[in-house]
Amino acid sequence: MKVIVGLGNPGPKYAGTRHNVGFDVIDYLAAAPGCSPFREKFEAFVAETKEGDETVLLVKPLTFMNLSGRAVRAIADFYKVPVENLLVICDDINLPLGKLRIRVKGSHGGQNGLRNIQEQLGTDAYARLRVGIGAPTFDAVDHVLSKFKPGERTAVEDAIANAARAAVTWARQGAEEEKPKKEKKPRTSDE
Repeated sequence: MKVIVGLGNPGPKYAGTRHNVGFDVIDYLAAAPGCSPFREKFEAFVAETKEGDETVLLVKPLTFMNLSGRAVRAIADFYKVPVENLLVICDDINLPLGKLRIRVKGSHGGQNGLRNIQEQLGTDAYARLRVGIGAPTFDAVDHVLSKFKPGERTAVEDAIANAARAAVTWARQGAEEEKPKKEKKPRTSDE
């Protein structure tokens, strides 16, 4: 079993905000044929789909961003899901609008949802897919809770679709840690 968690805040007040881009990716994935409807369990909305022979849970925690780890931990414990079978999708103010970054482990980078997940799981060794929402030009909290501007909508919709495709690829193949490229030694005239 694989688990894909999209981070966000529940309720209509937060729909369409930058902080809810993780929820948007999960909704995009859940719109595919064969996906079950969302059910409320483990302090989250949970839907189930298949990727080949693999069962994939799509999760939107209802604990609000800063306590996302409670739902993630409850699901991981109940289904006995190892952390390498967990992908968390979240917003990132340090990435340009629409840019994606996937890592198999690493720090929370100041993202409070990831911070709480790491505290609850006791590890940072789970995959995370960050979706760039652009750097704040004003208070960071106001920025992440703001809605995308009309001129940003196309970039965001493309990023959501690309993040969904990346999540499906992860569910099928996993993610490999990017290895540093070996630098080629310059050839000298003596060789």
